[in-house]
Amino acid sequence: MATPAQWLAGARPRTLPAAVVPVAVGTGVAISEGGAVWWRALTALFVALALQVGVNYANDYSDGVKGTDKDRVGPMRLVGSEAATPKAVLAAALGCFLAAAVAGLALVVATGAWWLLLIGLASILAAWFYTGGSRPYGYRAMGEISVFAFFGLVAVAGTTYVQLERLSWLSLAAAVPVGLLACALLVVNNLRDLGTDGLTGKRTLAVVLGDTRTRVLYSAALILPFVVALGLVPVRPFSVLTVLALPLAVAPVKAVRSGATGPALIATLQHTGRLQLVFGALFALGLSF
Repeated sequence: MATPAQWLAGARPRTLPAAVVPVAVGTGVAISEGGAVWWRALTALFVALALQVGVNYANDYSDGVKGTDKDRVGPMRLVGSEAATPKAVLAAALGCFLAAAVAGLALVVATGAWWLLLIGLASILAAWFYTGGSRPYGYRAMGEISVFAFFGLVAVAGTTYVQLERLSWLSLAAAVPVGLLACALLVVNNLRDLGTDGLTGKRTLAVVLGDTRTRVLYSAALILPFVVALGLVPVRPFSVLTVLALPLAVAPVKAVRSGATGPALIATLQHTGRLQLVFGALFALGLSF
């Protein structure tokens, strides 16, 4: 039976910035447009965190039963390490998805935007079929597209919408750097697992692109967010605050460009999450004025 510490490790807390940042940025946009509703922002944060932990457990379950998590470096794999049974990990994933659905329903009722139910359903299905089912799209080099869409566009614009109760062009623009940084987390994760994924038939984008081009992609996903944020300075001048996070990009980019592999990239994943959090906080603050 897995210990609480193992369950926590299996939730992959280093990936949680991907859930926190889009809600913070979306709320920053809502503040700037005079419509922040804090209980809705906090509920949106709960939904995002529940989905992120749920997808982490779902991936642990699906990869574990498929055998693709054996002999892999990186975070704790509950099923692959046999610390927890597949049934228990599946139950944890479904429990997280249910919690996200209930909280999301509260936002739907509050806004009266029932079409949001379709967005919520799409989010849960995307989380499950990333590695679940007979034809998981995460095994077909489509993971980054999904991450950009759901942890960028949907999460940022959705957070703003449930507070303003209207779509905002600024939230869509702000979602681009957020989505890119979320993709960077996945890219470096898949770069770390490049060798084992290729051997087990898991064709991530890193496997398709190969080592060299994946490293270029990662660097671009870290640098382009700063370019986009600075592009918003004419309409939100304090977006320039994001440049304060630029030094945090140096170490992870240097590590990836210098050829770090395997366990050496675990620290890079941590540095990427830290950059994402700091960039997100500064971006949210800058957008709120």
